[in-house]
Amino acid sequence: MSQSIVDVQHLKKTYRGWSFRGRRNVNAVRGVSLQAYAGEVFGLLGPNGAGKTTLIKMLLGVVKPTSGTATLFGQAIGSSAARRRVGYLPESLRVDRHHTARTALQYYGRMSRMDAASIGKRSDELLKLVGLEGRDRESVRRFSKGMYQRLGLAQALLHDPDLLVLDEPTDGLDPVGRNEVRRVIDRLRESGKTIFLNSHILQEVELVCTRVAILARGEIKAIGSLDELSSSDQQQLVIDVPRSEYADGTDPMESDWSPLIDLREGQTWSASVVRNQDRLTIDVEGQSQIDRIVDRLREEGHSISRLIVKQESLEETFMRLVGSEEADVS
Repeated sequence: MSQSIVDVQHLKKTYRGWSFRGRRNVNAVRGVSLQAYAGEVFGLLGPNGAGKTTLIKMLLGVVKPTSGTATLFGQAIGSSAARRRVGYLPESLRVDRHHTARTALQYYGRMSRMDAASIGKRSDELLKLVGLEGRDRESVRRFSKGMYQRLGLAQALLHDPDLLVLDEPTDGLDPVGRNEVRRVIDRLRESGKTIFLNSHILQEVELVCTRVAILARGEIKAIGSLDELSSSDQQQLVIDVPRSEYADGTDPMESDWSPLIDLREGQTWSASVVRNQDRLTIDVEGQSQIDRIVDRLREEGHSISRLIVKQESLEETFMRLVGSEEADVS
């Protein structure tokens, strides 16, 4: 396993407040543990209000945890040593409208205590990386939201951080803008940067992340690669049986497939006719059940023209783990 860059252990955050009924505590993050490793794109996926931004603010030292521990590069979160190695793109970056892309980078570079020569050299490199070369002297007032986000990525990378934290980097962008940001993230990953990405957009996480943690109600529901998150016990088997087998005139839709399908309690199946074939779609649990179904069909003399095993998608995994009441995701 690569070096652990982000290490979170049992982190909690409780906001204390009052309502007309009296004291009211809000448990925004409830005992989260996770690790992000060097060179990976780690995705934090969850519905709005799941606690994602609160967790990121704790990692950056902006919000103090109620309990638990966390480190960045082995240094305590909030420490100067850790923060110097982190670049951050907030969900709603604001750049004063009098700036151009270049003057904005000069401003952020000075905030990072960079000298003028270093700012100029890095600005040239980053404006090319994010696709703003040649438009660096235009007012940001003329920028599309996609261009604005790419400028935000440039400012986050200006001091050449080892860890890049992105809070909803493609939220509100059109398909072209999302594609532009994804391309930048891919280039950063290829260059060896570690990226910690917070999003509620399933497609974005699925396209760019190497590992994902699903967060809901302040708790981690699952963590792992996309393949690991897609449960091997949650599969769908699709079998096509040629209809020529029903020369006796029996309607295949009236045939009783249940004895052959070997259903277990709670499992479902359906039959349909597709291009002169009887298509069976069966929810299965593991390879052993698939083998039994195929063996039974062959024992009964049925031929199989096509067999597909569909793995659970990230969206299906999310719905299974989080539930429809939490599913405010795109």
